[in-house]
Amino acid sequence: MGSSRRRNIMRLLLAEDEKMLSDALVTMLTHNNYSVDAVYNGQDALDYLETGDYDGAILDIMMPKMDGLTVLRKIREEGLTLPVIMLTVKSEVDDRVEGLDAGADDYLTKPFAIKELLARIRSMTRRQPELSDSVLKFGNLSLDRSDYELAGPDGSTKLANKEFQIMEMLMTNPGQVISTERFLEKIWGYDTDAEVNVVWVYISTLRKKLAGLGTSVQIKAARGVGYSLEDKA
Repeated sequence: MGSSRRRNIMRLLLAEDEKMLSDALVTMLTHNNYSVDAVYNGQDALDYLETGDYDGAILDIMMPKMDGLTVLRKIREEGLTLPVIMLTVKSEVDDRVEGLDAGADDYLTKPFAIKELLARIRSMTRRQPELSDSVLKFGNLSLDRSDYELAGPDGSTKLANKEFQIMEMLMTNPGQVISTERFLEKIWGYDTDAEVNVVWVYISTLRKKLAGLGTSVQIKAARGVGYSLEDKA
């Protein structure tokens, strides 16, 4: 799901079980020209995401009925590629990595400033809809820009939003080293406070997916410089 058409007002799903916080976020997001549906448990979040047409979702990790990470894993398994921000009271790196590995596009630790949430939403929904070639190809690897599907000799897999953006940058510049800072600027935005190791987390996940596809294409690291896409066939 996840429509490619653009609306004047972006539609978001907010899943947050703290009613007062949810009401405050809905008010602020609506004031900033977003259309927001609010739910208060993970099961409702999953139901809404499976049946609705959203431009993005904000999921609290700790929720009744189903936690946010489970919701995220389920929608990614179903091929839903809409961008997702995770909200958590935890700040440990392991929790962030678990969320990113599950297919999250970003995370925000409570308490947070509304302007930071707005900046993260702008960043995760920044992608332009106009695409020249629908399918990018390099070696025996292909990336379908219409549905975020990465395919190799042994099958295919759906990519999450930021995974897709990183792979798209690599496949449109094969053999060219792209710096970590360039990834951050292009995908997270110039005003991001994301740390450089977040790029490494995504690259690591993409390498695992490439290995599972049986492709001869690999992501090479140029120490201290960046990453490039190479065909080892």
